[in-house]
Amino acid sequence: MNWLINEFTLAAVGLTLLLFAGDALVKGAVNLSLRLGVPALIVSLTIVAFGTSAPELLISVQSILDGEPGLAIGNVVGSNTANVLLVLGIPALLAGLSASQSDTRKSYVIMILGTLLFIGLAFYGPITWWHGLVLLAALALMLLDSFRDARLHMRSGVPEEEPEGADLTMRGWKITAFLIAGIIGLPLGAKLLVDNAVIIATDFGVSPTVIGLTLVAIGTSMPELATTVMAAFRKKADVAIGNVIGSNVFNLLAIIGIASLVGPMPVPDAFLKLDLWVMLGASLLIAPVVFRRQRMGYRWGFGLTLAYLAYLYMVLTNGA
Repeated sequence: MNWLINEFTLAAVGLTLLLFAGDALVKGAVNLSLRLGVPALIVSLTIVAFGTSAPELLISVQSILDGEPGLAIGNVVGSNTANVLLVLGIPALLAGLSASQSDTRKSYVIMILGTLLFIGLAFYGPITWWHGLVLLAALALMLLDSFRDARLHMRSGVPEEEPEGADLTMRGWKITAFLIAGIIGLPLGAKLLVDNAVIIATDFGVSPTVIGLTLVAIGTSMPELATTVMAAFRKKADVAIGNVIGSNVFNLLAIIGIASLVGPMPVPDAFLKLDLWVMLGASLLIAPVVFRRQRMGYRWGFGLTLAYLAYLYMVLTNGA
């Protein structure tokens, strides 16, 4: 039993280190960029978006370097499914989410197109460098479109909102400390989590892919869940839904795109039969919320959360 506790403990330490290091990197990079005169909207589109996905990226890269690419692709697919069913389901169950004041239709369409692109490429797997270049090209097109929208917004004269982690009074030494903590903590946390996740998978007789779909995916979705729960209680559904959509797009296009340049990622048959379609189906479920701006109340929350628990049961009982 001691060995089991130690492995779970070390995996938890690695995950905690990843999350805190990712947050530190975002804070340091955001405030350095603002000091250098980069517009806040541009910082939100780039530094914040990439920084909040840094834990997932480091996990995927470290998994490939350790010869466990299944954990890498499992983490991304599992995180995207958890982001919709769990990260939106629990806040809807607790406090409800009303999207009447938000317009995320364009971002949502981009998410669906990105999901379909990834699924299409998966059928021509394993995911290799050329798949990654296609995904990164799609990411570049999305960012160019976002930059265009950002310029139009800045020209409109509407005051810019401060990006996540912004603190205009932060001293230079503190910015440096945050950057160093992020740069050191992210790879260290990824190494701890990946190594011990693989050991746990072996001990329980499941594949690292299953651990990526479940344990690691849920762990890396915790910051989004905490943010979304707070947004629900503060009646800020636009923040909650926007965070989920943005995270899913970056997971598929940026993380898989970059990780595939490190090494190939075989796509398990179970993914082609179940997991990819569950990810797509979960994304399509929230279409009425986005396009009709429906309120996500108790029934929505119960349905999404129950669907996620059912998916977990299928993954853990059937394996991947």
